[in-house]
Amino acid sequence: MLTQLESPTSLRTHPSQHRVITGVSLNTSQRLPVLRLLMLTAAALAIHGYYLGVEDGEIYVPAARKLLRPSLYPFATEFFLSHQRLSLFSSILAFTARLTGLSMDWTLALWYLASIFATLTACWLLAAVSFSSSRARWCSVLIFTTVLTMPATNTGLLLMDPYLTARSFSTPLTVIALVFILRRKFLLAALTTVVTATIHPQMAVYLIVLAALIWLAGKSFPATQRRGPVLASFAAFLPVGFQLQPAPYPYSEALYARDFYFLANWTWYHWLGLLAPLAFLVWFWKGNLRGTTPAFRRLSLALVPFGLLAIGVAAVFATSHNFDMLARLQPLRCFHLVTLVFIVFLGGVIGEFLAKDRLWVLPALVLPLAAGMFCVARQTYPRSAHIEFPWMKTSSNPWLNTLLWVHQNTPEDAVFAVDSRYLRDPNVDVHGFRANSARSALADYFKDGGAVAMFPALAVEWKQMTDATYGLNHFQKDDFVRLAHQYPVTWTVIHGLAPDGMECPYQQAGYVVCKIPAAPGQANGSPTAAGE
Repeated sequence: MLTQLESPTSLRTHPSQHRVITGVSLNTSQRLPVLRLLMLTAAALAIHGYYLGVEDGEIYVPAARKLLRPSLYPFATEFFLSHQRLSLFSSILAFTARLTGLSMDWTLALWYLASIFATLTACWLLAAVSFSSSRARWCSVLIFTTVLTMPATNTGLLLMDPYLTARSFSTPLTVIALVFILRRKFLLAALTTVVTATIHPQMAVYLIVLAALIWLAGKSFPATQRRGPVLASFAAFLPVGFQLQPAPYPYSEALYARDFYFLANWTWYHWLGLLAPLAFLVWFWKGNLRGTTPAFRRLSLALVPFGLLAIGVAAVFATSHNFDMLARLQPLRCFHLVTLVFIVFLGGVIGEFLAKDRLWVLPALVLPLAAGMFCVARQTYPRSAHIEFPWMKTSSNPWLNTLLWVHQNTPEDAVFAVDSRYLRDPNVDVHGFRANSARSALADYFKDGGAVAMFPALAVEWKQMTDATYGLNHFQKDDFVRLAHQYPVTWTVIHGLAPDGMECPYQQAGYVVCKIPAAPGQANGSPTAAGE
């Protein structure tokens, strides 16, 4: 493959077939390598897997299901609709399902595959504008494919999640916008940024700040003269109305549980994840490396103050509890973009310098990385199928089998009580209850706590619900009756033995699903499955 990519005929073109844009020679006759990118998409799926409704999927999937079928989730919708109101992501999924007639599970899986393809395509376009040789470009995309789900230091983000979220859309859009900026196609860049903002407003803000820094990087005046405008451009996006005060209780409990929000909690290796990419980017900028373009150096230069600015803002937030209410801005999430571009650039440099005339280098690097990332995926979700295909009606995971039974055998308006700490149960593999059962549930401590960290107004309700269901796996009949008079719960899922005196039609592999006796909201109708 490398021999073919390095052939002189693949690199020589007539001068009339080139345009020079900001010093980048682009072959206008070149076509997007769709087939190769589709093959890499399949490879990425095989390496990293696909998991329905895990982690942040517990927020995004219920919102999409609710928009598609409004009768679902009659209670506690505020914990996932708060995000939905700021983004068109869930609306796009619901619209797609209506348009195609597909179930939501199929819609999610197909959009996930499309998002992998879009992300790899965006990285190929970035590599194409940054490197002059096909060898460097393809080494860049191959290496990125193998590490697609690596963490962006301690930001709480992966480069791409092995499940569908709003970032699955915003990430390729952001990279494509950067390509347009580097090629001076500013109208297309602006349109792409607007679309990104409708999907993920926070990531769009980071993109705008980086775009300003790229523009400044192309100016000839000294860096010391640029510093003021750069800081001013960032300050323009600070929110109005955020109070400077310590986080009140119980909001503080949800906020401080996200230790990655606070730079003071980061360890030395987290700091290494911050500073090492910036050090490499300085080298990329100053090194005048063979086979790189002015766009490569310009973006490398812009990313250095971009990252340092994020660190500086986060450091200020860490100096006093009076900045607690600003911590949810998470300025260090800028490093999602820094890390992504750094990996693309590093892969291209490896291809240009190490893989030339050494056919063994790329396989020796890519195959162990792919094997390592596959093992990480299996260790992260050890009790689940590596690829959760939408046609699968059973699972190797007993928790998921329980939720599939709930989905098919309980009323749509059922409201469930589940232990508020259930996501930390090793059997769960971080599969969310609402996302996989399509049923309402009282708030959980961890994932709904993330929604609370972003939306403080939910804190009191979240704290009351999670306290009410803490230790639910050991509740007796009277405890459930008392809970049913406090909240409109009608069913419960218990990891343990069925309580005496309760009707539990499902009892398998250590999980039981029970009706809550004498519940005021207990539905008398026949079960209705949510057939999106």
